[in-house]
Amino acid sequence: MDLETYLKKTADEVNSLLQDCYGEPKTALSRAANHLLFAGGKRLRPALFRMAADAVNPGSSARIMLAGLSLEVTHNFTLIHDDIMDKDEYRRGKKTVHTLWGEPVAILAGDVLYARAFQHICQADASEDAKVRAVSLLARTCEEICEGQQQDMSFEERDDVTRGEYLDMVTKKTGVLYGTAAAIGSLLGGGTDTQVDAFYNYGCKIGAAFQIQDDLIDLLEPSDKSGKDQASDIREGKQTLIAITARELGIDLRPWCRSLDREGIASLITMLNEKDVINTVQRESEALISSAITGISDLPETPEKRLLADLAWYFIKRDY
Repeated sequence: MDLETYLKKTADEVNSLLQDCYGEPKTALSRAANHLLFAGGKRLRPALFRMAADAVNPGSSARIMLAGLSLEVTHNFTLIHDDIMDKDEYRRGKKTVHTLWGEPVAILAGDVLYARAFQHICQADASEDAKVRAVSLLARTCEEICEGQQQDMSFEERDDVTRGEYLDMVTKKTGVLYGTAAAIGSLLGGGTDTQVDAFYNYGCKIGAAFQIQDDLIDLLEPSDKSGKDQASDIREGKQTLIAITARELGIDLRPWCRSLDREGIASLITMLNEKDVINTVQRESEALISSAITGISDLPETPEKRLLADLAWYFIKRDY
């Protein structure tokens, strides 16, 4: 099975499980909590959970897939709270939760999803020890996600963010949930401690690369394709790896912190290409992907191992 087919099949299964669990909300708060959860998404974290489980113990994901929902509901909890902090009006083409229900209800809706995540882990058909360890790992991950978000917000007030600080931030904000998806999948699937650690590191690295790719998409892809306001990070002076790399190469991007038309964006991209900024950033993400794949090289040769390599490269080859 190729990656695209695998992801589609898993997304369909996850959507069905979510429908079974939450398809008939009985309160306004439940409807608010479900809003983004049922608004689409590629379900990449549950897919990674499933791959990791079956990579260490073929077929094991069938009995633990309810626990895979824990990663999706955690992800959506963070999106609701992020939208409040960023004052965003739309997410996945739909009105955000706080726009529809107000900030107090949106905060509670995010908290509901946070609670659901731990319940789903407890529903797995796995040993009690493995489930306790999985709950502990997810709790630590949620704290790190919050730390990463706070770091990201603090960067808005600085123009001296280092490459190391940025990579630490994106690993916490984005990478650790992918790391936890892979680690919990392998843990509940019966993997060894060595395998669980390897999967955690794999997920953290591909998640960080995923965020770097987002930075590149913001700059390189037109709005009608990406669904984002092209080059908004540059205009807002955001401390992305692109901005940090440019500063390291002695390039002042402050003159570009203004409204840019298509010609202006094209000129900016041309300049950054000529100065090797974009290639440098791309090489950073490719190095993370290569390191992630190397880290799971000792796994048995299975279809899931090949899919894990394909998924890693997909994270930085996507253009939206």
